[in-house]
Amino acid sequence: MSRLRADLVDDVVLAGHSRSAPSLEGFVVVRAESPADLAAYRALRREVFVHEQGLFTGSDLDDVDDDPRTLVLLARTPEGEVLGGVRLHPAHHPAAPADRDLGWWQGSRLAVARDARLLLGVGAALVRAACATAEAQGALRFEATVQAQNERLFRRLGWVPRERTHLHGRPHVVLDWPIARVQRLVDATKAALGGLLEPLAHGVPAGFLGDDGAPVPGSDLVAACDAILPSLVERDPEWAGWCAVLVNLNDLSAMGATPVALLDAVGARDRSFARRVLRGLTEASQAWGVPVIGGHTQLGVPAALSVTALGRTSHPVPGGGAAPGESLRVTADLGGGWRPRYTGAQWDSSSHRTGEELRALAGVVPALRPTAAKDVSMSGLVGTTGMLAEASGCRAVLDVAAVPAPTGATAGDWLTCFPGFAMVSAERSAARAPLPAFTTSSVCGELTTGAGVGLRWPDGVVTEAVTSTVTGMGPS
Repeated sequence: MSRLRADLVDDVVLAGHSRSAPSLEGFVVVRAESPADLAAYRALRREVFVHEQGLFTGSDLDDVDDDPRTLVLLARTPEGEVLGGVRLHPAHHPAAPADRDLGWWQGSRLAVARDARLLLGVGAALVRAACATAEAQGALRFEATVQAQNERLFRRLGWVPRERTHLHGRPHVVLDWPIARVQRLVDATKAALGGLLEPLAHGVPAGFLGDDGAPVPGSDLVAACDAILPSLVERDPEWAGWCAVLVNLNDLSAMGATPVALLDAVGARDRSFARRVLRGLTEASQAWGVPVIGGHTQLGVPAALSVTALGRTSHPVPGGGAAPGESLRVTADLGGGWRPRYTGAQWDSSSHRTGEELRALAGVVPALRPTAAKDVSMSGLVGTTGMLAEASGCRAVLDVAAVPAPTGATAGDWLTCFPGFAMVSAERSAARAPLPAFTTSSVCGELTTGAGVGLRWPDGVVTEAVTSTVTGMGPS
């Protein structure tokens, strides 16, 4: 529950004429929880939309009210009086699938009591709260269709008009709330890389700029190196050890390489803590059947962990070998679930798999025969797609409904989390060898001219998830 003070005058009247506003010091916006809460909200809607405005005859109730996923927010005085309300819900649109939440949400039925339309800012507070709630529910698209006279309020709050229409005999405007979740993620994790790594770029083999792994010149070896966040090492040292192997072998898999060996570098405050990290490393090394052949361990220092993985392939797949006109494919292991304490951030698809299943994943990229491939890492599925597109000198468009996703994750979380095992690849044709039976693979977009990543929704609307490059490194 958030307390929203009504200190500013809201100069927009949401509906009809106003009377003197009640004398109130403030109000709170809360989620409707009880049948009484819903009854009060629906009574207010009936008063505004049926009796006052005449938009509906008899009742304004619809299928959205019967959807168990629908959330209602109420603006309420300290004494419990309902001043206004709004509902938000997964999209009710002919093109939206009824059995899957795509992260496409809508707001509707914003109603404010006649006496609360002046001085209190109730409408603005409800709209702001609805935006925050939609993002918390995993929305990547949030829209509303409002009466034309209310457009000014929504524009002032940052909404962007998309189209104009007529509903119930009145002019309406369809507006979008810009959700920058993916952009914030790539800015935080990848945007600084171009400027930082430019002095080292001359040593990178052609076509592999920006990859986590690269061919070793003069050999068929591929080397990859990844570090684990120190906060993860401190919080969960065994899991950090497991993940250090996982992410590095994923890097090799993305290049079509067969892993042959690992090296580790461990920093720990004491012997006991180092043993926990090494236990996770050992269990993962044994599960994948890839030995740790050396490394470095230092005690009496802050937690730190990195692993280098070596693999072999005569035809390494680059992360930037694609071109406009090629299809984008996502191949993922959707088994497992959220790692305890990391819900929404880390999907654990690996700890329950057998060694045979884990080793089979190294064959995914060779079976796909892609022009480019990248494993999904800390920038999430959309951000990783943007990195592949940037390295290829392209723009990517993802069809949200076609992206393979587990049922236990919201679209917002799944498209921005670390998914365990997921590959984004580009291809000229769909011809491929069989994949492991426990993986799911689907063509879910294409590369075009331009930059960034767009999300295409079932109604054909494309929203911008990444507005430009991800790393700033440019084509590889």
